[in-house]
Amino acid sequence: MNMKTSLKMLLLAAVAALALSCGGRRTRQQQQEAVAAAAAEMKVFLPPIAPSGLAPAEQRDYLRCHYWDRFDFSDTLFVHKADTLSMLEAFASYVSLLSEHPTDGAPMDSLMRRASASAPMLRYFSMLAERVLRDPNSPLRNGEFYIPVLRAQLASPYLDQYEKLGPEYDLQIALQNRLGQPANDFRYTLASGATGRLYDIRAEYVLLFINNPGCPMCRQIREAIVSSPMLSEMQERGRLKVLALYPDEDLAEWRAYRDQIPAAWINGYDDGCVIRETGSYDLEAIPALYLLDSRKRVLVKDSTDVPYIEEVIDRRE
Repeated sequence: MNMKTSLKMLLLAAVAALALSCGGRRTRQQQQEAVAAAAAEMKVFLPPIAPSGLAPAEQRDYLRCHYWDRFDFSDTLFVHKADTLSMLEAFASYVSLLSEHPTDGAPMDSLMRRASASAPMLRYFSMLAERVLRDPNSPLRNGEFYIPVLRAQLASPYLDQYEKLGPEYDLQIALQNRLGQPANDFRYTLASGATGRLYDIRAEYVLLFINNPGCPMCRQIREAIVSSPMLSEMQERGRLKVLALYPDEDLAEWRAYRDQIPAAWINGYDDGCVIRETGSYDLEAIPALYLLDSRKRVLVKDSTDVPYIEEVIDRRE
């Protein structure tokens, strides 16, 4: 499944969830009538089109700067009549434009400042951002872009102290292991009972693979790593080491599964679930891949995309 298809499915699921949460108990006919009536009154935002005379790179730069120029952030009625699927797609397209600079949260910060003009607008754009930037299944998930969204919620006078508890916790998690920054160190335990630390692993690259036994996507990622000629060669030369980490407490399940992990990998578990207790890594979405350099700086955060891991390494060669 390519990124465009998976994103489309995610957005459709998000809209369906919103419809169910707002609709209460209705017959199928009532639901269809309500959807038809709402569709007739829906408002749609049309993103701008870059001038045709610009080169492709200049068109992207133009859209990054002017994408929301025609959106009326003072029109709070819009959020009640918006075509949410269309808005989710528009927001996702905007995030795609920003993704060439995945550590630059300034454009998202600027957007959220404009969206903070009223409570309805802030809540609506926070919802869009959560679906696109935070959902574990979103191919555009990006903690760096989501940090300005959380900060906007915490700075808002429209949210009370209880409404800010969730964003405050989410921000603490998002600020861990940021791209370009040193990863949080932790201790892992091997099947033999011996222990080691992440920072004691000596290699040009460390690929941290947070996984759970029996997880279908974990198996797919494991197989993708094993079948990668590039990553396999780097392991053989000692340039790359893979640390498979089990973060939960059911060690019987982990022991039953550990033979599925390649012998060349470091296969450990988090004794006492310290990572979960301290929140030093985001464990909401498992599996997760973190690519670290020799100094344990984060090159890729919370990914499930093995080809992207290869691409990042290739760019540094």
